[in-house]
Amino acid sequence: MALLRRVARPMLASMYIVGGIDTLRTAKDKAPLVEPVVQRISDALPEQAPKDTVTLVRIDGAVKTGAGALLAIGKFPRLAALALAGSTVPTTVAAHAFWQESDPAVRAQQKVHFFKNLSMLGGLLIAAADTAGKPSLGYRARRAVGHVGGRAQGAASTASDRAHDAAGGVRGVAGHVKESLPG
Repeated sequence: MALLRRVARPMLASMYIVGGIDTLRTAKDKAPLVEPVVQRISDALPEQAPKDTVTLVRIDGAVKTGAGALLAIGKFPRLAALALAGSTVPTTVAAHAFWQESDPAVRAQQKVHFFKNLSMLGGLLIAAADTAGKPSLGYRARRAVGHVGGRAQGAASTASDRAHDAAGGVRGVAGHVKESLPG
């Protein structure tokens, strides 16, 4: 399985690295494609949404290049895959909206690109979930909580036993005091 990861991760990352470098080089040319998506986000979040489309395209290219390189070399592969997945969704919607195309040839080409990106997104999600045979953070957290819970339950039982013993001791002392009192 380790050999498969060493081969598959760079293969999956290659499209992102090449595409990211191209996006960085041609950000001004790609910005008009992204404008409708940026406008929708800006309408929904007028205060928070950045307005400079060229800068957003460059950021996307840098994320694709950097996260793609990290995935390819196996450094932070789960985080890199998640970053690439997050970058893939808006890119796919902005650049491959085949449902908006009226020309059948262009529509068919965009449909292929859309589903190629969807397939790559599936691969990224698998890569993001791949723990490389190590227990996941969720598993380790549940196990740690179980250990803490077991210790707390043990401590509570011990405290309860001690309280019971102390109460018995108090009853014993009270009995002796009662017997020693006159009348």
